[in-house]
Amino acid sequence: MTLKSASKFEKTAARCWNLLNEGKPFTPIFVVGTMTIFHFQGLLQGEWFSFLISLLFTLPLFILYFYYDFPLFLRNYLWIPVIGYLLLFESPDLALWGLGIGLYFFFTVFFWGTFYYHLRIGTDWLNFTRFWKLVLKNSDSTSGNAQEQLPKFLLLLSVWDGMMTNLSTGELLPTNDYFIFCGVVFALAFILHHFLFDWKPKQYDSFTAGEPGEALNDKVVVIVIDGMRKERFYEANTPFLDGLMEKGTEYLNMETVYPARTVVCFSSMFTGTYPKEHGMRSNMVWKLGIKVESIFDSLRKVGKKGKMLGIAHLVDSFGSDVDTVTAVMHKDKADRNIINKAKKIMEEEDPDLFIVQLIGTDQIGHSRGVLYNEYIEKIEEADRLIQEYVEWLEAEGKMENTTLMICADHGQADGIGGHGHLDEGERFVPFFMVGPGVKPGEKIQEKHSLVSMAPTIAHLLGAPFPGNSRGPVLNEALKESWKQHE
Repeated sequence: MTLKSASKFEKTAARCWNLLNEGKPFTPIFVVGTMTIFHFQGLLQGEWFSFLISLLFTLPLFILYFYYDFPLFLRNYLWIPVIGYLLLFESPDLALWGLGIGLYFFFTVFFWGTFYYHLRIGTDWLNFTRFWKLVLKNSDSTSGNAQEQLPKFLLLLSVWDGMMTNLSTGELLPTNDYFIFCGVVFALAFILHHFLFDWKPKQYDSFTAGEPGEALNDKVVVIVIDGMRKERFYEANTPFLDGLMEKGTEYLNMETVYPARTVVCFSSMFTGTYPKEHGMRSNMVWKLGIKVESIFDSLRKVGKKGKMLGIAHLVDSFGSDVDTVTAVMHKDKADRNIINKAKKIMEEEDPDLFIVQLIGTDQIGHSRGVLYNEYIEKIEEADRLIQEYVEWLEAEGKMENTTLMICADHGQADGIGGHGHLDEGERFVPFFMVGPGVKPGEKIQEKHSLVSMAPTIAHLLGAPFPGNSRGPVLNEALKESWKQHE
C-alpha cells in the first residue's frame, strides 16, 4: 500500500480552509461576502463609496466579534445587541437576512457537511440530512456553531446595510446614538467575559520543578486518538486498550487545555505549557512555529531524536519534527494508512520518542456526530490498529524498555464533533500509560493536565525539561525507583 504524505498543496489548503473553518476569521469573511453578493448590481453601478464608508463605521463591531469568543453559555447574550439594534434603529432588510441565513446553511450543511466531507473522507451524499441537526447543536469555536454565528452576522449585516442605505439617501445613522450603542455592546462583552467566563482549566503558575537525571527508558511511544470522547471510549468494545489500562496507570481526571483545538492541544502537550506562551491559540495559525522549546528540542540537547506522525496542521507548530500523512482519504482507510506509515518510520528512523496521531475518530465525530454508532465503531477500529502496532513493536524488539502513552488531545461535544470551548464531553480525556517503570492497575483520581506530558517524557528519556514547561512530572504513575526526585 502506498503511504501518502500530505503534499505542499494540502498543507497550504489546510491553512486556507481554516479561514472558513475557524469562527473568528469566518465571521468577517462571510459578512463581507454576503454584502458583496447582495449589493453586487449597485457596486457595478458605482456604489463603492457608500459601501466602504458604511463598512468603516461598522468596523468596531467587526473587531469586537473577532476579539471576543462568546463561548458556550455566553452565546445567548449575543441576541441582546441584535434586539437592541432593532428597537433603536431601522428594521433590517429581510431579504438581506434571508440571503445571509440561506448562504450560511448552504455553506455549513451542504458545502462543508456534505460536499467537502464526501470529497475528503467519503461520507455519503445524503450527509446533510444529519449534518443540519449537528450545526444547530454545535458549541465549538468554528463557523459551524450556528448559535454563535447567526446573531453575529445578522447584527453586522443590519448595521452595515442600514448605514449604506442612509448614506445613499444623503442621511446618516444618528452618530451619537450609534457610538453609544457600540459602547454598550463593548461593555456587555467585557462584563460577560471577565465575570461569567469562568470555566477555563486552572493553569500551573510555576515551571516544572527538578532537574533531569539519567534516562529510564530507551523509548517512549505516544499514541493520540484525536477527538476521542471519554465516556464513548468506555462504552466501546476495546479489549486491547482495556488490557493496557489494567497493566498500567490510568488518570481518571486528565484535563485538556483551553481552547481545546487540535493544534493548541498538541502544542501544549509537547511543550508543557499554555497558548499564551507557545503562541498557538487556535487551528488558524497566523505565524508558523511555536514560540518556546518543544520536547523535540529537549531531546536534541542530549543527542536523541523525536518524531511526530500527524496531519498537515501540526507542521504549523512543530515544523520538520512532523512527518505528515494525508487527511484526504476515505474515512475507513485513514488510520490504517497512519499505522502502516508508523511502522515504516520506526523501521527506517528508529526515533527515541515517537508520537502517532490517529485521526479517524475525530473525522467521524466531525462529519457524523459523536452520539451515533459510527463514532463507537471508529474507536473500536483504533483499538484493533493499536493492538496490531504494539504487537508489531514487540516483535521488532522495540518495546523491551519502552513506556507507552495512550490518550486523546481533546474530547468532543454534541453537534459536529465540536471541541474548543470545553462543552460537555470535551474537557476530560482518556489518558493512561504502561511500561516497565509504570505501576500496574493504578487509578489516579486527582486532576491533572495534558501539559504534564512533555516533562514526563523528558524525565523518562533523560532530557532537560522544555524551557517553558509548567506541568509536573506524572510521578503518581511511576514506581518508586523511577520517580522524579526534586
